[in-house]
Amino acid sequence: MHISLLSLLFEEAATEGHANGQSSSSSSHSTGSGNMVKTFQAYLPPTNRTYSCVHCRAHLASHDELISKSFQGSQGRAYLFNSVVNVACGQAEERVLLTGLHAVADIYCECCKTPLGWKYEHAFESSQKYKEGKYIIELAHMIKENGWD
Repeated sequence: MHISLLSLLFEEAATEGHANGQSSSSSSHSTGSGNMVKTFQAYLPPTNRTYSCVHCRAHLASHDELISKSFQGSQGRAYLFNSVVNVACGQAEERVLLTGLHAVADIYCECCKTPLGWKYEHAFESSQKYKEGKYIIELAHMIKENGWD
């Protein structure tokens, strides 16, 4: 996936970005040692058809990274993506899904912390190995933006 150098906007540019009709955001969170870590939102190129978080509009994935639309999440239909942005992973755990036993990690929006789906860390059946390292995002948590005419 291609993310331009301008994809990560720093806090100093926030005021200028808002004046140009662009937006940027940063958030802080504490590590276990009490240190604050600042994270910056990634933006996909405006020419890409984009899937965004329905709750905060953070970019999540480019349509070019979509592998399959035929997945089922806990809240309905879900899409399988090769790669995503602005997404954080929880701890991996073994779960029995519709296609068998997998090690998966819940994923959530890095910007608003909404649970989105999961990442396939390991597939125990050989026919499911293609899912390893891929991401499921439920349609209930995504909207389409940029050039879907």
